[in-house]
Amino acid sequence: QVRLVESGGGWVQAGGSLRLSCVASGRTFGNNRMAWFRQAPGKEREFVAGVYFSIGWTTYADSVKGRFTISRDNAKNTVYLQMNSLKPEDTALYYCAGGGGGNVDQALGYTYWGQGTQVTVSS
Repeated sequence: QVRLVESGGGWVQAGGSLRLSCVASGRTFGNNRMAWFRQAPGKEREFVAGVYFSIGWTTYADSVKGRFTISRDNAKNTVYLQMNSLKPEDTALYYCAGGGGGNVDQALGYTYWGQGTQVTVSS
């Protein structure tokens, strides 16, 4: 089992920045990918960013390209999501996910999920 714990959410004004963290514990060996998803009230969960560790490949949703950056600290078993130039439409509960298979932007393919951290951006 792999446990994922997110942190770093909060309230910020439009144009501000936040950095989310996701710490993985447990049987993390062999977990080759991690991703961030978000879900706003009344909307479906959507892909934000993903990373494949073995090849260092990252991908982003069009809505966050150029503003968000996903990265990993191997020594700390932590994945980060640096969010800059935040907009009110970025307001959502942000989740990290890992393991599983399939397309990196498909939530159903992930095995492990964190509990989420709330990000609120005011205009």
